[in-house]
Amino acid sequence: MTYLVPLPVVMPLLGAALTLLLLGRPRAQRWVSLTVLTATVAVAATLLVRSSMDGPLVVEVGGWVAPLGIVLVADQLAALMLVVSASVTLCVLVYSIGQGMADGSEETPLSVYHPTYLVLTAGVCNAFLSGDLFNLYVGFEILLVASYVLLTLGSTETRIRAGTTYVVVSLLSSVIFLIAIGLVYASTGTLNLAQLVDRLDALPDDLRLLLQGMLLLAFGIKAAVFPLSAWLPDSYPTAPAPVTAVFAGLLTKVGVYAIIRTETLLFPGGRTATLLLVTAVLTMVVGILGAVAQSDIKRLLSFTLISHIGYMLFGVGLTSSLGLSAAIFYVVHHITIQTTLFLAAGLVERRGGSTAMDRLGGLARLSPLLAVLFFVPALNLAGIPPFSGFLGKLGLVQAGIDDGGPLAWILVVGGLLTSLLTLYAVARVWNLAFWRAPHPDMPAGDDAEQAARTDGAVEPDEGTAGQSGAVLPKLMIAPTIALVAFGLALTVVAGPLFELSTDAADDLLRRTPYVDAVFPGGAP
Repeated sequence: MTYLVPLPVVMPLLGAALTLLLLGRPRAQRWVSLTVLTATVAVAATLLVRSSMDGPLVVEVGGWVAPLGIVLVADQLAALMLVVSASVTLCVLVYSIGQGMADGSEETPLSVYHPTYLVLTAGVCNAFLSGDLFNLYVGFEILLVASYVLLTLGSTETRIRAGTTYVVVSLLSSVIFLIAIGLVYASTGTLNLAQLVDRLDALPDDLRLLLQGMLLLAFGIKAAVFPLSAWLPDSYPTAPAPVTAVFAGLLTKVGVYAIIRTETLLFPGGRTATLLLVTAVLTMVVGILGAVAQSDIKRLLSFTLISHIGYMLFGVGLTSSLGLSAAIFYVVHHITIQTTLFLAAGLVERRGGSTAMDRLGGLARLSPLLAVLFFVPALNLAGIPPFSGFLGKLGLVQAGIDDGGPLAWILVVGGLLTSLLTLYAVARVWNLAFWRAPHPDMPAGDDAEQAARTDGAVEPDEGTAGQSGAVLPKLMIAPTIALVAFGLALTVVAGPLFELSTDAADDLLRRTPYVDAVFPGGAP
């Protein structure tokens, strides 16, 4: 089964090359993209099953033996992230196809969207599977280059301005990451993660702490943790709805994944636990206070995205099996729910002509299905029982109580406060956008679609303004329903998923399953 390990990276890259050759043939591009991502989901699911049964699966790229060559490692954590990310990207792709067909933009230069989207997918998958630091850096750079293009689709002034901020911040984090990689190699003579386990343990404590801090800083920027998150609310909401959704669901979680991987495998022992816990509570509280102050749905969701990154850091900072397993569970939950809410926000914008809450109203009566598609994941995000958001937070609270330290109790209180404020924020959206009477200036019928593309907050893409079509196209509704169902399914399978997360957490904390898989005879 090891031959399957590179496929989540190779297939999207080959698909991207093929869709580039098919520029000007949007129907063929769509079929290639859908086929590739469907196959990626199937391969990722197979890797999850096999890694759970047989342990980590390892491939030495190009036949170069580790540590000289690059290795790809599919352990339970990486495989689980692959399954969730591939499923989400497939649903978002269907949504974007539906939006493009409804807008009549098939013949525009935005056909570059498909190859770029597949390159982004390859970068995400490569980051999850990377078995050495430099290849992890390459995975980040692949997804970041693709994200630059996706963020500025349409080349409007607003998107170019937001994209510039995103590029500058991303380049800064990449430079810090690259410097950290250089320091690690200079100190240990290797970048292979399995080989670094012993070599980093042998370094002086001060040097290890410096290397750990550099990597945490780089990944903290990418994960948008406080106070390194100011760039996100101004960057994500300006992009098209499908792009915003996949960014919100995945890109920050790749940074969280890198933190989990390096903190458990390379730097065990909790030397930065206090820093992680303090950062977690500040990220939760400051992020949700920012969300409460917003009057635009997309910006509000962007701040909740920042806030809930704090829950994941909470679990990592506890350095316990329960805390780490709850953090992994919460990552899976949040990827799904946050993506769903941004897709629902795109539908709100299409139906109501705007995402500004003071210009909306009556959507529950005008579009009951849309109301359900927002209401269910919103409750899930707020952690209302019995949804997966509640179960993930319950696991984190239990881990904090078991820890018993002062900071852990502060995190428990901060997590509960954040959950209540999240409920208040989404209830405010529901009251203003869905429950109250329609705003007098709110368009109706097909006029809503035109307003959504000409609204001042999100400028129209070239070639789409003036088009008319269905208010809520089926190909936009269907993937949103699928993700809502996926979020509900996380509640149904919460028991097995928690068991899987616990197994993954135990393997991470033991470290030996990962090292033995890469070096069966022991690390050189």
